[in-house]
Amino acid sequence: MVWTVQSHSGAAIRDLVEQILSAGQINRQEHLQLASTILSDFHLSEEERRQINRVFDFIQIGRLKLID
Repeated sequence: MVWTVQSHSGAAIRDLVEQILSAGQINRQEHLQLASTILSDFHLSEEERRQINRVFDFIQIGRLKLID
């Protein structure tokens, strides 16, 4: 089952993002969860979109490591 914002609250997104950023790494399942949430075009607040985009930006610039 793919995790989406439909089954999780904004607090869950915030908690997941905080956990990822504090660990300095993201696994493929977490990456898929965030990608499917943002691509589902479900009603995300601007803050939730910013949090998710921050994770993707950190991956691109090398501040987060993508692990298996």
